[in-house]
Amino acid sequence: MDGEMNPKVECAALSLVRGELVIYPTETLYALGASALMPRALQRIVDLKGRDAAKPLPVIIAEMDQLRMISAWDSPDLNRLVQAFWPGPLSILVPALPGLPPHIQDRRGLVAVRWTPHPVAQSLVRLCKTPLSATSANRSGQKPACRPDELNPFLTESVAMVLDCPPFPPGGQPSSLVRIASPHTLEVLREGAVPMKDLVNAGWSICSKN
Repeated sequence: MDGEMNPKVECAALSLVRGELVIYPTETLYALGASALMPRALQRIVDLKGRDAAKPLPVIIAEMDQLRMISAWDSPDLNRLVQAFWPGPLSILVPALPGLPPHIQDRRGLVAVRWTPHPVAQSLVRLCKTPLSATSANRSGQKPACRPDELNPFLTESVAMVLDCPPFPPGGQPSSLVRIASPHTLEVLREGAVPMKDLVNAGWSICSKN
């Protein structure tokens, strides 16, 4: 069944639009989601996870127009990187638009965003018409989940819905996290599901993390 015609996904999207939280599958792990534009919902995620408030929440989108809800930044390097690796598990740091919730920004005002290729997550974001937070659905310090029965009961009882429909997350590594440091050059802050060699093979130089 197409995700956007799945009643469970539609119900989850309505919950998110109301400011509630939903656990949903992604291309890496199960994620704890809220609208990336709702500060109160994002704060609930921080509280439920026991997450360091200084650690920004990553964001997913499902189409390029939604990137413009997060950042006005445009550059040939960004376009080249996006065309090569999105949709996919590559999170890119982009400058935040003024007024975005602090929960999704680092101290430099950057947001980690990726275009998810997971069909359920894509449908959810499209139905919400807003980017979603995509932090792993686990308490901080605990193992992340890639199957519904691996989810922490404390979290599942604290959210509006758990989307346990397939395809389930494959597990393994989280998304890779990069910043465009200069023309044709990336800073890799976390090597994950996109190996560094794939970035190099796509023509990027890699600089050391500061």
